[in-house]
Amino acid sequence: MAEVSEVLMSVLSTIRVPRPGDRVHKDECALSFSSPESEGGLYVCMNSFLGFGSQYVDRHHTRSGQRAYLHISRTRKAPVRIEGGFNVEQEQYEEEVKVVLFPDRQEVTSDDLATMPDVVRERVSLAMAGLMSADSVSHALQVQQWDGEVRAVSRHAVELKQLNNGTKIPPSGWRCEVCDLQENLWMNLSDGRVFCGRRYFDGSGGNNHALLHFQQTGHPLAVKLGTITPDGADVYSYDEDDMVLDPKLPEHLSHFGIDMMTMEKTEHTMTELEIAVNQRVGEWEVIQESGATLRPLSGPGLTGMKNLGNSCYLNSVMQVLFTVPDFQSKSVTVFPVGDQVGIAARMFKALVGRGHPEFSTNRQQDAQEFLLHFINMVERNCRSGVNPSEAFRFLVEERIVCQQSQKAKYTQRVDYILQLPVPMDQATNTEELQEAERRREEADSSGAPPPAPVRACIPFTACMAALSEPETLTDFWSSAAQAKTTATKTTRFASFPDHMVIQVKKFTFGQDWVPKKLDVSIDVPDTLDLTALRGTGQQPGEELLPEVAPPPLMTPDVEVKGILGSHGNDEDDSLYSPLLSPVLDDSTVSQLCEMGFPLEACRKAVYYTGNTGIDAAMNWVMGHMDDPDFSAPLVLPGTSSAPGTTPTESISEEHLATIVSMGFSRDQATRALRATSNVLERAVDWIFSHLDDLESMEVSEGGRSAAESEGSREPPPGPKVRDGPGKYELFAFISHMGTSTMCGHYVCHIKKDQQWVIFNDQKVCASEKPPKDLGYLYFYRRVTE
Repeated sequence: MAEVSEVLMSVLSTIRVPRPGDRVHKDECALSFSSPESEGGLYVCMNSFLGFGSQYVDRHHTRSGQRAYLHISRTRKAPVRIEGGFNVEQEQYEEEVKVVLFPDRQEVTSDDLATMPDVVRERVSLAMAGLMSADSVSHALQVQQWDGEVRAVSRHAVELKQLNNGTKIPPSGWRCEVCDLQENLWMNLSDGRVFCGRRYFDGSGGNNHALLHFQQTGHPLAVKLGTITPDGADVYSYDEDDMVLDPKLPEHLSHFGIDMMTMEKTEHTMTELEIAVNQRVGEWEVIQESGATLRPLSGPGLTGMKNLGNSCYLNSVMQVLFTVPDFQSKSVTVFPVGDQVGIAARMFKALVGRGHPEFSTNRQQDAQEFLLHFINMVERNCRSGVNPSEAFRFLVEERIVCQQSQKAKYTQRVDYILQLPVPMDQATNTEELQEAERRREEADSSGAPPPAPVRACIPFTACMAALSEPETLTDFWSSAAQAKTTATKTTRFASFPDHMVIQVKKFTFGQDWVPKKLDVSIDVPDTLDLTALRGTGQQPGEELLPEVAPPPLMTPDVEVKGILGSHGNDEDDSLYSPLLSPVLDDSTVSQLCEMGFPLEACRKAVYYTGNTGIDAAMNWVMGHMDDPDFSAPLVLPGTSSAPGTTPTESISEEHLATIVSMGFSRDQATRALRATSNVLERAVDWIFSHLDDLESMEVSEGGRSAAESEGSREPPPGPKVRDGPGKYELFAFISHMGTSTMCGHYVCHIKKDQQWVIFNDQKVCASEKPPKDLGYLYFYRRVTE
């Protein structure tokens, strides 16, 4: 032991005690999927706090020169159930912790330290305790996963008046001045008095004494004791009724003798408590089946995926996709060896998110948006081979009938997801909802704890009725009447895919344009027959609207020169007839922009739909999102380019040479650059996503393709879709917990061999009560008779 003590003494200067803000990687190896539960455990460097599996720790020691590692090994015990939680089950482990010295892997346990010199024992013991008590990086990401809201600076913070009453707050040992409660304590930043927090509707929390103190004194800001660290603290504004930021918090705390830089976290933050409360009640408990003892499953097709920090949306979508035969046959199946603890798909996440403003980040995302993003990637990369996304692709038929002429117009578009509206006015428990709202308003006005939430029950048949009922279009420009009138639009299926994805439109916007989630229960069926929703096309004796474009939208005061008019020609500019710039409905453009679409795409949507309103413009946007020039400036009919675009003759020779060097012809490179406004990166992406089209270009010596010179070439075929009966059975659904797509948690349930299985990140268990009424995305497969 003396030899080990000497070794520890020699490396003592390299052993660090974790400080607040240090990133401690004690859950997973930095280079593999290894964890403390894996064979060989995990070695955490006691200097950098990076974790390494047994197969990589020697490499780190050799390259870094570090010798002291904290070895954490956990052996799984029989699973036990807890109430709530991010995981379906909270597993218990027998944990062994010791210091290991490299290169000889000498082991030092806590008992061994007791016999060593004081300086060695104290330093190493502090480091071990600090590493074990520190929040791991994965825990911090879990909190970020829930906390999707950005706190604002309190309007009281800068000019907050603090009383000079001589109050000094000790660093620990706090109690509520009224009830002696020793947890969930808040110090008022105006007078330094300490009281307990609010009582939650489930009975936890405090006794409302901090709130009562505000009501008596009007002092607005309070800080939660135990959450104060050098990085900040939880500050609540009773006047603003929200968690807030206090930019002068160090100064306000110092007034009462608290040195923020020396404080350590001893209490759960409000975000962590919010997680805990939501785990015990409402959809968290139901969706994760927390009230049942679930049997863990393993084997092919039953491998979990670790949460990489806000990656549960990706995990849930990919678990479902890889139960679809088309995706299974296109991909390589992962078969983990030994005990299945889940895979960490870091490289995959980086690949599919590369270059995307949202999916390349660690923020929480909408599972439906990610599904469409992934399908779009598959579409771009499978144009010349087997395309598994065809399993979801279908055609939508839209029939618009002019109410003045009774003539119709038929259009078709490609889609992958059926969006199901939620008619809240069709709830079957209206009286219960009204009573709950009344109780909530009473609680808000009296300061009492809020009542338990009540969920609206919406019949699935009501959702389908809302989907199929005709939509009234006002200000519709009728080519038959040559004027604006009213029309009705009916949406039907032109084809039925092999697999139908249904999105329940739970996420919507309030009157203030703030996103919100509808808390609803829908009796989604196990089998679904959509046959009655198949489109029939033009009916016998039905007249179609003439194919005439709307008249130009013009303003009377601004002329646009240089637009070839009806009497102009390329040689004589004097014959140019001045046209006038289009008048666009600014409110519609603004609404589209607020939804996140590019400005120029919004302008084009409004222009090409003739200012007929937000619905028509939105349909245009959804039908043209994959266009190469979707975000390019609006080009009016009769013009070759719009302001800010690059004319054909000025295409960059450097960009042309770059693309030609990749093996493409000059004409192919020119075509790609023209389609993407001469942006090289977009042109390269465009050319690889249009390989089939480019391969058909036969370039002549004159520099023009045969396709351009053939006047009688057949039009390109329509999108490839599969069609069959419209009868389906449910095989999977993805559920969301939380108030917004920007926060919360996703899990999925998948039916395998007539048994429902819950995939909750890396936890895979047999489902006892699948919450089919609370899903967000539902996946059906065709039933063949």
